[in-house]
Amino acid sequence: QVQLVESGGGLVQAGGSLRLSCAASGRSFSRYAMAWFRQVPGKEREFVSAISWSGGTTYFADSVKGRFTISRDNAKNTVSLQMNSLKPEDTAVYYCAADWRGSTSYYKEGVYDYWGQGTQVTVSS
Repeated sequence: QVQLVESGGGLVQAGGSLRLSCAASGRSFSRYAMAWFRQVPGKEREFVSAISWSGGTTYFADSVKGRFTISRDNAKNTVSLQMNSLKPEDTAVYYCAADWRGSTSYYKEGVYDYWGQGTQVTVSS
């Protein structure tokens, strides 16, 4: 069992930066692949970024590639999403997720076993 708690969301102007963090509690955090998804009202949750259990492999949605970076600290049981050059279209609730199996379908929300409660990111124009 893993509990995930996101933090770091807020209001920022376009072009600004935010850093989201996800703190995990429970056993064997380092064995989980981790990801960030986001969702706006009325739309499906969409993949943003993922990182392998070791941190050696990362993935990004095309819409955030070059602007967002993902990292993890297995000693501290945290995963972070650094978001730079933010755009109004990045406005969403951002969710942290954990995948026990390390699925190759990292972009599909259905492969994730645990989810956080989400943190709101609002980018003003």
